[in-house]
Amino acid sequence: MIGVPSGIAVGLAALTAYGAVYPRAQLFGPTIGRTLSASKLALTFDDGPNPAITPQMLDLLTEHNVQATFFVVGKFVRQCPELTKEIGARGHAIGNHTDTHPNLFFCGPQETKDELVRCQEAIHRATWAAPRWFRPPFGYRSPWLGEVVQRQGMRAVMWTHLPGDWLAKPSQWLIERLRPVAQSAQQNIPKAKSGTPTTGDVICLHDGDYTHLNGDRRPTVEALAYWLPRWRDLGLDFVTMDQII
Repeated sequence: MIGVPSGIAVGLAALTAYGAVYPRAQLFGPTIGRTLSASKLALTFDDGPNPAITPQMLDLLTEHNVQATFFVVGKFVRQCPELTKEIGARGHAIGNHTDTHPNLFFCGPQETKDELVRCQEAIHRATWAAPRWFRPPFGYRSPWLGEVVQRQGMRAVMWTHLPGDWLAKPSQWLIERLRPVAQSAQQNIPKAKSGTPTTGDVICLHDGDYTHLNGDRRPTVEALAYWLPRWRDLGLDFVTMDQII
């Protein structure tokens, strides 16, 4: 009899961990983690705006006629409102990534709401637009996050690929980490063209460092400079989160 409550507790802990961490879990509210076709690729960038890297990233995306989604941190938006405005002016979607980038699993309902609202307000002041999209820092969610996100008029976005570009690794390492995107396209785009229902990838990359401004994300820029033309040659079209729905 003693083991029964203990077993239930372990099961509940495992279920909670699954709902909090697994990218495609829907336990703590609905999320979007894929595009609607194998030929549609959504590039997303977290932790900006970053004066050291975001302008380079915007120029690279413009060079290849690529639109993406930037999930920005409120405290950096307030420091770089013009750069935030420039992201939207270039045709990219802007999403909410909280105000200070905490682990929301350890934040209560009110603190969670405050984080989202402060970021929402910062983005609105910079761009005169309210974000429709939200990404939880570290991908961690809590049992009350789904309701808070919904009440702010947003939808949560996760990913299919998290290549780890926040690590201090050279660009060649990141290039190899992004190779599965090409492999998936080669396998699934022919299926989409034949009429078979398919889904596409959402990639989570980083143009900033949530701990400070001017973080070094040059390997991300260099890896994308390698892959963007190659992904397009494979038949991939680039979409923002606004274009997915």
